[in-house]
Amino acid sequence: MVENKVTVELCMGSSCFARGNSSALVELESLIENNDLGDRVELVGHLCLGKCNSGPHVKINGVEYSTVSSDCVMDIVRKELEK
Repeated sequence: MVENKVTVELCMGSSCFARGNSSALVELESLIENNDLGDRVELVGHLCLGKCNSGPHVKINGVEYSTVSSDCVMDIVRKELEK
């Protein structure tokens, strides 16, 4: 069993994607690839989470975050990996 697994659910709807989740996706994929974290970080994309007014929207290990920048997403993921 993998310890400290982090599940990142990104809203990929047009509003969230344009507001920053496109950058978050690229940065997360790079983090996973460059640090061999494929077994510790699971990326899940959703077409729309229905929270367009507060986007970009992401859920990390079941906790929802709104109006987050890609830097913020990366910080949260790194902290979750350290637990």
